[in-house]
Amino acid sequence: MSTAHGPQSTPPAPARSASPQRGAAGRPVPADPLSAAQRGAVAELMRVSPVADELGRRFAAAGFELHLVGGSVRDALLGRLGDDLDFCTDAHPDDTLRVVTGWAEAIWETGREFGTIGVMRRGLRIEITTFRAESYDGVSRNPLVEYGTNLYDDLSRRDFTINAMAVSLPGHEFTDPFGGVTDLAAKVIRTPDAPERSFGDDPLRMLRAARFAAQLRFAVEPATLAAMNAMAPDLDRITAERVRDEFVKLLSGADPVTGLRLLVDTGLADRFLPELAGLKLEIDEHAQHKDVYEHTLTVVANAVRLERADGWPADFVLRMAALMHDIGKPATKAVTGDGRVSFHHHEVVGARLTRARMKAMKFPKDVTGQVTHLVALHLRFYGYGRGEWTDSAVRRYVADAGELLPRLHKLTRSDCTTRNRRKAAALAADYDALEDRISRIAAEEDLARVRPDLDGNAIMELLGVPPGPIVGRAWKHLKELRLEHGPLDRDAAEAELRRWAAAEGITAD
Repeated sequence: MSTAHGPQSTPPAPARSASPQRGAAGRPVPADPLSAAQRGAVAELMRVSPVADELGRRFAAAGFELHLVGGSVRDALLGRLGDDLDFCTDAHPDDTLRVVTGWAEAIWETGREFGTIGVMRRGLRIEITTFRAESYDGVSRNPLVEYGTNLYDDLSRRDFTINAMAVSLPGHEFTDPFGGVTDLAAKVIRTPDAPERSFGDDPLRMLRAARFAAQLRFAVEPATLAAMNAMAPDLDRITAERVRDEFVKLLSGADPVTGLRLLVDTGLADRFLPELAGLKLEIDEHAQHKDVYEHTLTVVANAVRLERADGWPADFVLRMAALMHDIGKPATKAVTGDGRVSFHHHEVVGARLTRARMKAMKFPKDVTGQVTHLVALHLRFYGYGRGEWTDSAVRRYVADAGELLPRLHKLTRSDCTTRNRRKAAALAADYDALEDRISRIAAEEDLARVRPDLDGNAIMELLGVPPGPIVGRAWKHLKELRLEHGPLDRDAAEAELRRWAAAEGITAD
């Protein structure tokens, strides 16, 4: 579909549709499928228009087309356009560089092999990509980039109709050959081409469908969903890193539970996170939920709710810990003589399984360590309400959680999914009491940084020993003492160090 450049409007005119639009399989697109509120989102395009139109005029003067495209158009129509803008053009990368040199405040070429040149201008991060007509290698399904010659072909190779719309610059002509506006208004995820062909080209698109469902709270239309079910094994051809990155976006979305259900229901989860679907086989020990799977999804939803209540941004570490916290239950299930189900030490097994799964998905070690540690700690709180915790136990709780303590608070509260209102209220009150107790002890001691009352230098000076294992053992002993009894004054700490050294047969020089 051609998109002739029109004259610039002052102020810029709203994007206008190219004549008559046709959706997938020739479906006519209604003239005005968006609500008044969505039509008002044109203001999003107005906000970036001074820079975008300026760039469009430079490309036009050089004899090239320029179009705002894909997710940028979708987000503008949803009223949520950010400061990252995607454009496509018939100009090749060398041509693009000539056009933007002297105009851009910064230029980067890290995506050049994929036809993309990045620029910065007036706070907007802009990526300009040459029209593509991609093919795939048939094995890994990694794209083999080939430059295209027109906008229609570029849009037709995109993943979903809601990402296959464009607005020309500076003319503001709207191009929607596959009915993306209609699907956007209906909150539907659909492929521009037959889904079997689209997913055959790049199976990662199946995971992207679940990700967009989670991010946008959209539904996957039936034919696309059927193809996801049939073609789920094709995801095995995608690298772990690409799968991981899409999964992170899904779990960080506005409604991750919808995305997770899609992964399990279509069989996609079996390809890279089989433990999740495996939870469906296990009955929760409280017998208050359909199964551990449903309990787990509720815990994830609770974690999202608690994030928002405290104004947190989406926290992948917390959400992943919520997702994995009971992953050890299938391996630890036992039925007692009276028919009760137990999962003893499932937090230990779950931490081990979490570490192995995240390693397979190529997560960084620090992220894996944080999630694993939260899974290992998620049961520590239970028993507090029986009045068995000493101040020492509280100190150890804080010390073991370290910087993860705020997340552990939210994970533990999220894990309370009982339908028994009295029990739920009691657990919430118990955790309120624990947090109050932590605050009280923290006001008296430096709980955030529990360390021995003597540092390594003091230990070496008092014992007359050089750096080495003895210093480490003494430091560990003093830390245990600190956790058990709280802070000691200097004289008491030195006396305890000398007592320990004597018991260990260590004599000062």
